[in-house]
Amino acid sequence: MNNRPFRYILVAAAVLITAATIIITNSFVDALSKEERRKMEIWAEATNRMLNDEYNDFIFKIIEDNENIPVIIADEDDRYISARNFKEPKHDIDKFYTRKIQQLKEKNPPIEIKIDEHERQYIYYDDSLMLKRLAYFPYIQFSVVALFLAAAFWAFATSKRSEQNKLWVGLSKETAHQLGTPITSLFAWIEILKMKYPDEPLIPDINKDIERLRTIADRFSKIGSKPSLTATNVPDAVQDTIRYMQRRTSRSISYRFTCTRPETYAMLCPPLFEWVIENLCKNAIDAMERDGSISAEITASGGNVYIDITDTGKGIERKKFKTIFQPGFTTKKRGWGLGLALTKRIIEEYHDGRIFVKQSEIGVGTTFRIILPEAIP
Repeated sequence: MNNRPFRYILVAAAVLITAATIIITNSFVDALSKEERRKMEIWAEATNRMLNDEYNDFIFKIIEDNENIPVIIADEDDRYISARNFKEPKHDIDKFYTRKIQQLKEKNPPIEIKIDEHERQYIYYDDSLMLKRLAYFPYIQFSVVALFLAAAFWAFATSKRSEQNKLWVGLSKETAHQLGTPITSLFAWIEILKMKYPDEPLIPDINKDIERLRTIADRFSKIGSKPSLTATNVPDAVQDTIRYMQRRTSRSISYRFTCTRPETYAMLCPPLFEWVIENLCKNAIDAMERDGSISAEITASGGNVYIDITDTGKGIERKKFKTIFQPGFTTKKRGWGLGLALTKRIIEEYHDGRIFVKQSEIGVGTTFRIILPEAIP
């Protein structure tokens, strides 16, 4: 099942929910901000009347009821006179309020209190704690939605990986099992042929092919479970596979092998690693169609072993550098699209390495790079 459309729907739904929340919350913030402005204007009027000796219980109640909006009263020169609902420092109170006045000037327009014809005072106020929290709410919700999406994608990826692992294991074990019985039977028939026709020259070749089938069955059995790794000389393993491929391909395809250090070791499962090199060579042969060259270069530095397999084939588009490793991707009419997917699984999951397209140019060729941790023999 392709989860990509569902992922797009999930992301779109998350974006719509977040956008709707921001719009609605902003409307609430705007309404609450206007409401607080009206309260401050009423509070300023009450303060003005109290300063003009129009004091009564109602005015006192209006002033005392302000328990959540921070407010500063200052003169015409922005000198602090009094304040309410601020957490004051123990020292330098005047400096504290001078700094606050400058901050509040930019935040909300001050409200004028007319004491008389010659004297004015001004009220500077901040948003209430509730308004501040409401303003931050969309960002908090956006973070929650982002975490939810990340968790959902991780769950999808884990689920898909788990399904693929079960498929690989089941397919590999069943293939190894199905191959086991006829291979055993073929070995028995070979022994009978040896006894009946001891001088038949074709028997050794048939025996080699049956041994090859046994190697293939062994590879599939190892795919089904975590294989054991041993310190293996990488140049020998690569060169043996290239020799095997060279004997079975057209003479119009040339092979070249170079190595900067003949004794270069890595922790390998040789049957699986040789399968990787074999798959890369087969892909290269398919890409070249009739003739060309395949080169393998091995270098080591910084605790890693680098294996570059280069062909002179038709090349790969850059946008497909990662797609080619996905199961089912193939450009061949009769291909299953499992070769490079198996290759990536063997290198990255079983050998703790990396494999990727190092470089490719259409009509010129492609280089695949394998990186493995170097081992001490």
